[in-house]
Amino acid sequence: MLWLGCVHAEFSGQPYPVTMQSSAPIVIGHRGAPGYRPEHTRASYELAIAQGVDLIEPDVVATRDGVLVVRHENEISGTTDVAGRPEFAHLRTTKTFAGHALEGWFVEDLSWDELRTLRCRERIPTLRPANVAHDGEEGVLSLREVLDIARSGGVGAVIEIKHAPYFGSIGIDLAALVAEEVRSAGWQAPGAGRLVIESFEQSALDAVRAHGIRAEYVYLLERAGTALDRLLAEGDEAPTYRAQLADLDALSAGLDGISVHKSLLLRAGGPPRFAAAARERGLELFAWTCRAENAFLSRRFRAGSGRAAHGDWRAEWMALREAGVTGVFADQPDLARRAFPAAE
Repeated sequence: MLWLGCVHAEFSGQPYPVTMQSSAPIVIGHRGAPGYRPEHTRASYELAIAQGVDLIEPDVVATRDGVLVVRHENEISGTTDVAGRPEFAHLRTTKTFAGHALEGWFVEDLSWDELRTLRCRERIPTLRPANVAHDGEEGVLSLREVLDIARSGGVGAVIEIKHAPYFGSIGIDLAALVAEEVRSAGWQAPGAGRLVIESFEQSALDAVRAHGIRAEYVYLLERAGTALDRLLAEGDEAPTYRAQLADLDALSAGLDGISVHKSLLLRAGGPPRFAAAARERGLELFAWTCRAENAFLSRRFRAGSGRAAHGDWRAEWMALREAGVTGVFADQPDLARRAFPAAE
């Protein structure tokens, strides 16, 4: 849920090979290509593949009947037409968890058959008005459908598990569902493609790994705050994300990489110590999210007029490359591919 983000908010089997990038970082289609199409739609993912991404990234949450679907959040009034559908008016509710409350319509209150009747909408229409023309064109996708899109497009997948502690509190085990889906979709077969599992909760990664899933496990870290699973388990004794980055020896156990908010790598004094420390330990270092609009660029890279205008995105992304990232999440994959050409 949106308010959960405000809180950060031993593997059995053969090790999955970690591919460290010696030159340009890989490009990951962040929810597809949402700079040009509403996020998490088939058109968004297929456009990302056409624009040359190495992997596509679906965020996963679960329906009432345990089907994994791809949505940025489990509250869906901003990304679907559910608020205008009278048959679902009675499902508007307020959810409370970990001391926070959020009102709206939630994936976990709908069955997959109900959810698939909804149509997708642009999440940030004021910044991406051209995407509004595609509102209503497509329905919500399941994780299985996105994995099939990745396979048919010849790219890998980054599955982000969203809000595992909350879903666990209502009896939905996201880790078990992800493990089952990955197997049934054929992504454990030899040559199936590069598979990354990521989460802001390391316990969610550990839980998927405990199911024997061969993948790269990447821990997401916010620029401030504390991981929700640690906060729930340890209270005031839980380390902040910043403290975890300062102790990579402890953090890196059982992980193949870390993925950080790009602002942590764009400080005026140069790349932070943890960037080099991650590479020294053989960890992937991903950064999120490369977006060309001024609204998302660091202040010194903004140019032109208006929040929706494209600023000096190339300069910002080059700074990320100089920090030593091995992968970037991008909303405009074509621009990221221009900035980070694929190896010949």
